[in-house]
Amino acid sequence: MSNATPFEIFLVAPPGLESLLCAEAREKGFDGAVVTPGGVTFTGGWPEVWRANLTLRGASRVLARIGAIRVMHLAQLDKRARKFPWAEVLRPDVPIRVDVSCKASRIYHAGAATQRIETALKESLGATIAADAPLRLMARIEDDLCTFSLDTSGEPLHRRGHKEAVGKAPIRETLAALFLRQCGYSGSEPVVDPMCGSGTFVIEAAEIARGLYPGRSRTFAFEQFASFDPALWAQMRGAATPRTPDSRYFGSDRDTGAIRMSTANAERAGVQDIASFRHNAVSDLIRPEGRPGLVMVNPPYGTRIGEKKLLFAVYGALGKTLLERFKGWRVGMVTTDLGLAKAAALPFTTPLPPVSHGGLRIQLLQTEPLR
Repeated sequence: MSNATPFEIFLVAPPGLESLLCAEAREKGFDGAVVTPGGVTFTGGWPEVWRANLTLRGASRVLARIGAIRVMHLAQLDKRARKFPWAEVLRPDVPIRVDVSCKASRIYHAGAATQRIETALKESLGATIAADAPLRLMARIEDDLCTFSLDTSGEPLHRRGHKEAVGKAPIRETLAALFLRQCGYSGSEPVVDPMCGSGTFVIEAAEIARGLYPGRSRTFAFEQFASFDPALWAQMRGAATPRTPDSRYFGSDRDTGAIRMSTANAERAGVQDIASFRHNAVSDLIRPEGRPGLVMVNPPYGTRIGEKKLLFAVYGALGKTLLERFKGWRVGMVTTDLGLAKAAALPFTTPLPPVSHGGLRIQLLQTEPLR
């Protein structure tokens, strides 16, 4: 499998947001991207895998489907897994772990199948198998077809590599990027987050406006593959041409610790000149000068942080401030509780279906420009 040989690439999406990720993938030039359950697929080679990890903001992981073998029983799996061209992709000196799932197949025992594939890797490639290995090979046996996929990302892609400080219940960067997209944000308008926490929405919006690659500050699992080309990768990483946006990005929070966190995170992300954070309560929120934009907020839900009864007043104060001072601005609000959101008394359009996030079911609510 050379760098030019195409195979199926699968982008893992937060459940329910596959179509948003598909739109981003097409926009970034991944032709033929289509929505499938749990994500987005398209065909490409290793350079497309690297570019997807580097440039896509909404993908949780990038999986490379490197091949498949037809298997009716364990002896056949044993024999065919040994003949698979592992050396074209994997290095014998990099430990790997194997995860197997079986569905509607004659091979139904995932543990026994795992053992056969691990033995094939050890004996045909000389690989070391380790439960805590950074590289992961996934085998899915369905309808007697065993499909091999490699997790090319390693650490989940929401870990951009420049956020050390995190608040109590942060929203993942991948989810923040997709919610910004859902609200029509494309990088050309100001964004305000009046309950910014560790600054995720503000920093993500500023990075989009600047044209920075989300994966620029981190490493990926594919850098340990036999198919990796360091020179081509260096060229790809250096291809971004940062812009100087004319919009600004503002976060505020009543917690001084959150403001320190956000400021430090923005500096590490390289957007401190266009993203600023100030300490104030929602009732003291100041509308930025200039044209209207998007207010993007992820208020506390009461499920984890704060007493729910007290939160009704907080949501009420937020809604009142936005209606009085932010005419012409759109609002995007993330919540687990439509009753709390209702307390904001904002003219929300029909809510989108809930999305799973850290064990919670969250929903994005939006308004048209406030009048």
